[in-house]
Amino acid sequence: MVIRVEGLHAGYGMTSVLRDVSIEAQAGEAIAVIGPNGAGKTTLMKAMVGMLRPTRGRVDFDGHSLNGLRAFQVARLGLVYVPAERELFPTMSVLENLELGAYRDVSASEEHMRYVLGLFPRLDERKHQLAGTLSGGEQQMLAIGRALMAGPKVLLLDEPSTGLAPKAVAELYRQLSKLKSAGLTIVVTEQQVPLALSLTDRAYVLEQGSIRLSGRSSDLLGDPSIKKAYLGVA
Repeated sequence: MVIRVEGLHAGYGMTSVLRDVSIEAQAGEAIAVIGPNGAGKTTLMKAMVGMLRPTRGRVDFDGHSLNGLRAFQVARLGLVYVPAERELFPTMSVLENLELGAYRDVSASEEHMRYVLGLFPRLDERKHQLAGTLSGGEQQMLAIGRALMAGPKVLLLDEPSTGLAPKAVAELYRQLSKLKSAGLTIVVTEQQVPLALSLTDRAYVLEQGSIRLSGRSSDLLGDPSIKKAYLGVA
């Protein structure tokens, strides 16, 4: 088990968001956390990577307890987070943004760069273009590519389809499928439930800060309650 979250409680000030949340992922697995807006998906991601201090519970990663570690320490261990906001440097080039992601293993930066530009050929075509001038889909590719430059052991993706056109979403998920096939452990939060379930091995349904349901993604995709709640199918 490469990552395990047990009994996690977290929130903001006096506001409790997560209550007794437990999830886990084995090496090479892809895991989805699905749920509506306000369910706590982003809060869970931030608590996992040290951007938010849990009030109770624990997060273990690759033999390390992450409790009390700061976000940069967690990232150096190989748990790398791509936020929904992407947080690129818009006035820097695609290449410069990617190079900034190589902080964890500078010695492998050339190898990682070749891999990222091969995975996302559009970034190779636009490597000297300013990040702020890219389309939404290209910016998302760049955000993921920058995370891959760190050589992550686990990649956390927070709602990667947000704000993208359907064609860009389909292209993005094709590349994520390649990452999964290559053996990278992925944890993804999504509102686009069919996409998330088609990519992943297992999934957790998060509602009002608690896990309501979990199981194999293929089983949840056929679950009538999931279809009714998220797909509009009775």
